Order: sequence, then C-alpha cells, then structure tokens
Amino acid sequence: MKKQYHILNGDALKDRFPKSIHGELIVARECLVDGNVDGSDLDDLYSTRANFLSNHYQVTPQDYYNDTVTEFNRIVAIEDNSEINLWFEDDLFCQVNFWFISYLLAKKKEKIKAYLIRPETHDQYGFGGLSEPELVSIYNNRSVITDLDILADLWIHYQNNDLKNLALNAKKLGHLYPFIDKAVEAHLDRLPDHNNEGRPIRSLKTIMSELKTDDFGIVFREFCKRKSIYGFGDLHVKRLFDKIKNNSNPQ
Repeated sequence: MKKQYHILNGDALKDRFPKSIHGELIVARECLVDGNVDGSDLDDLYSTRANFLSNHYQVTPQDYYNDTVTEFNRIVAIEDNSEINLWFEDDLFCQVNFWFISYLLAKKKEKIKAYLIRPETHDQYGFGGLSEPELVSIYNNRSVITDLDILADLWIHYQNNDLKNLALNAKKLGHLYPFIDKAVEAHLDRLPDHNNEGRPIRSLKTIMSELKTDDFGIVFREFCKRKSIYGFGDLHVKRLFDKIKNNSNPQ
C-alpha cells in the first residue's frame, strides 16, 4: 500500500483533521504571501524568511527553523511511490504556499501521485467552516494534480517578481485551476506604484471611512468579508492598518 501524506496549510486544520482519514500530517506553517522571499536556494530563502519574521512578527529564528523549516524538510524527504494530498484554499495566502509546496514536490512528479483538496465553497472561513463529514466528503472528491512543474513555475515567478510570466502561467493553468488566475490578479492588484497604494490598502481606508472607525477588530472583520481573496491573517492586516494610521507608506 502506498504511504499517504496530507500537507495542510496551517495548524487550525490539523487540530480538526478527521480521524477517519489515514495518513501522515505535515503542516505548512508559513505566510509566504507576506514579506521578503529572496533566496538563491532553499537555505538562503529560509534565512531570508527567518530574518523577516523575527523583525516583523517576533518569531525567533530558532522557532522558525524548528516549527516551519522542519516541516518543509519532511516534504522534501517524502519517499517515492507516495500519495500526497495538498489541502489548500483559493485565497492568495493559501495559493502562494501551495505554489511553493508544488515547487518542493516538482522533482518527484514522476514518482508520486499528488492530489488537491479544496473547499466546495470559497469564503473567509474556508476549511474552518466545514464540519468533519464535509471535510471527509471533499477528501473523497479530491482531484489529481497533473501539472506540478507548471505550478512550481508559479512559485519561481512569484519569488522573482516576474509578474508577466506569473500571469502567463496562471492563464496556462486556467482550464484546470481557474482560481489561480483570480489569486494572481489579486496579487497584481495589491502591488503599489507611484499612482496606486494597492487594493488591500485602498480597501482598509475605504472600510475605515465608511464605518467611521479605527477599531482594528471591526476593520479586520470587514476586510475579511470584502477581500477574502487575500486570506490575510490578523497580524498581516494589523501591520498594514498601523502603517495607514501612522501615515507611512504601507508595503
């Protein structure tokens, strides 16, 4: 029997993972959508991420390597002839992590069988809004991933800020994964330039103005409703929110 793995985008799903679904659980504890992703190789990338997270989110480098890099190393070490189930949602946060996991798996593409598992409805709750029977149901309806190499290229283009090829690859995958094009569009729309602060910043300012509040809890909940495509966590949004309040240039 093939060994089965489940790669989950966060610990919240791990805590609720159905016991009736067998296999080894691996958790992608990253937020690659946020911050610097420079790196000529994996070790360089992990060093970049450890520095970014320690500077902005008080995650110590030791914790990053223990809690995050260890899980990525488990993915790299998955043996041949395994079944790998990737549990990822459609929002940009999940998608960037999904592209990176695909990059880690791409060299094994001829020796593994990979599946994608997504919620049937896509909103701010994602997997968190599903009951255990519903999680079992979407697992039973999982889809085979046949384009690991192209998915891996999405990560490479994202990491290199190659926006043209990122968009082209998303279009190339559109017949199988139309949600990827929407995530890429959301990424392009969030990038600021001299005439544009980016969609997340504009949305936060609009919410604060319309609701006449700078209460972060209220603003964050409304942002999640309106811009669920981003999937940003509270700490990420709080960083943008604080920069708006401080009249700095959010990035």
